[in-house]
Amino acid sequence: MTARERNEAPFGVAVHRQLKLIHQMLRNDLTLCRELAAEVAAGASAAHVAGRLAELQANSPIWTLQVNCLYHCRIVHMHHHGEDADMFPALRRSNPDLGDVVDRLESDHRAISVLLDNVESLARKLDDSATSAERETLVIALRDLATRLLEHLAFEEGHIAATMRSWAIWPA
Repeated sequence: MTARERNEAPFGVAVHRQLKLIHQMLRNDLTLCRELAAEVAAGASAAHVAGRLAELQANSPIWTLQVNCLYHCRIVHMHHHGEDADMFPALRRSNPDLGDVVDRLESDHRAISVLLDNVESLARKLDDSATSAERETLVIALRDLATRLLEHLAFEEGHIAATMRSWAIWPA
């Protein structure tokens, strides 16, 4: 089946690919955050954590812009804000049948925002004097964030692709 037969337009396919690329970078960095959280939970020193963050800086597209998971949290906040402000209204305009899907995505954004704020708060408090309980709290917070964010990304990609890929231009 050709792109035309699937009701796909080059512009929409490109926009959808860009969204998936951003989502994949978020997934990759989230994996690195989870690995680092496991090291923190195991008692890694602040120097070790700083070294791992420097290593991440050299190996990831998003991490090259900044060093730590606080930046990752800000990136997710900004990405979701952009979707809320621009992409979701465009989806609603171009396919009103997606109303319930967009409602859920917006609700997910609010819930994920709370989880991101919690991770950021816990990460700011982390130092070598942190107890194992404090470290485990951060690990659990990162695990909760990862679970919710990965579910959200999969749901979003699975439900908006056809509409997005049909766009010949950005829906006015």
